[in-house]
Amino acid sequence: MRLSLVIPVYNEREFFPKIFKKVYEMDFGIEKEIVIVDDFSTDGTREWIRENIENLPAVKVIYHERNQGKGGALHTAFKNVSGDIVAIQDADLEYDPADLIPMIKLIVDGHADVVYGSRFYGKPHRVLYFHHFLGNKVISSLINFFCDMTFSDIEVCYKVFRREILNYFDLTLKDFGFEVEFTMKMSKVAKLKNWRVYEMGISYHGRTYAEGKKINWKDGVRALYYILKFAFWKPKFCKRKNL
Repeated sequence: MRLSLVIPVYNEREFFPKIFKKVYEMDFGIEKEIVIVDDFSTDGTREWIRENIENLPAVKVIYHERNQGKGGALHTAFKNVSGDIVAIQDADLEYDPADLIPMIKLIVDGHADVVYGSRFYGKPHRVLYFHHFLGNKVISSLINFFCDMTFSDIEVCYKVFRREILNYFDLTLKDFGFEVEFTMKMSKVAKLKNWRVYEMGISYHGRTYAEGKKINWKDGVRALYYILKFAFWKPKFCKRKNL
């Protein structure tokens, strides 16, 4: 099996070189490729990528000619993966890629089809903003209600899944609403296809806004709207070209 590790990047000149070094050198237990989408960075990130990693083996780099948001960058990445398993990695240092190894193993060993990380299962977790914590819990609870699931942390970055599940639904949202849309559509299809969905504890080294955090309260309000938008979405299965 082969892993496609996708990294959406936007204005992370300070942190991206560090996280890239980690994931490039890390042994995930299977062959890997790294798919990077620079979402029109303007702080020197794009230039660093061109100078340092563009021609490395097993690395694909795609450049957006305008900023499209995290969801938009992930849409582009998903169209360019070739692995059997896809894992999402943020471009900063909030998450430890070593936590991906047991998540990937759950799929490789045949126990799971989709694995979410959870920052609420007892691993080190930086204590930061109450409104983020509350918002995540409200969003997760509403999605659980509409999709009959038991997620503890749908806003988490770390999501690992078999690539073929992308053939069963379209993704439309280009902002941070990706987390809601992906989770709700995946959950509804999972019920019909009997996909095995797991959560696994991960560590979290969160940033403050002064340290570069980008998501804000407006994204939380949009998330509530997106939950209502997809609450009654129903899968329509048809023949689709494999990604």
